[in-house]
Amino acid sequence: MNDNTPLKTKLPDKLYFKIGEVSAIVGLPPYVLRFWESEFSQIKPKRTPSGQRVYTKSDVEIILKVKTLLYNQKYTIPGAKQHLKAKPGEKKGKLSITTLNEIYKELESIRDILDGKTK
Repeated sequence: MNDNTPLKTKLPDKLYFKIGEVSAIVGLPPYVLRFWESEFSQIKPKRTPSGQRVYTKSDVEIILKVKTLLYNQKYTIPGAKQHLKAKPGEKKGKLSITTLNEIYKELESIRDILDGKTK
């Protein structure tokens, strides 16, 4: 499934959305939205003077992205957090040269142990 499928949802041309509206747009119950707000720092609804949550388009887009990561791509919550924190140009899942060198050295030492050599 395409990574951006839910993001193709056409959002109404509004500045703010109430939690019930967001719930209907993204197809999730309000309690899930409130939970995700506590888990994902990128979701930051504002509050009206009466305390009601109001979400921006940006918040709704992030919620749709989180939904894709968790429900379609089967990320865990910590995995989805990591994915969202990654810089846009950064390759996800790419190992650094330093890490690869450390793995290589460790594999060499294991090979030496199995061959009966010691260092």
